[in-house]
Amino acid sequence: MSHTGQWKVRLDLFEDDDGTTKAHLVLDTGTTALTGHGTAHCHPADTNVPEIGDELAAGRALVDLAHQLLETAERDVQANAPRPSARQTAGQPL
Repeated sequence: MSHTGQWKVRLDLFEDDDGTTKAHLVLDTGTTALTGHGTAHCHPADTNVPEIGDELAAGRALVDLAHQLLETAERDVQANAPRPSARQTAGQPL
């Protein structure tokens, strides 16, 4: 059986006056939504290059989201694992 799907991702980036870039990432699967967050801070001695802050904050939000997806998948696998029968749990041969 083949399966296709489409998930939507929205990424918003914000930069504060102090040089902190924040990323807010939302993944909408149609049945659930997960949110990832990431930040990047510009060191005062460094030149402020907004694109670098965007890349770091977005990358960190993606990593956060990836961890959440993997944890969700692990829970789903465990919830859908076959349960041993009463005979198997009693130690009787199959």
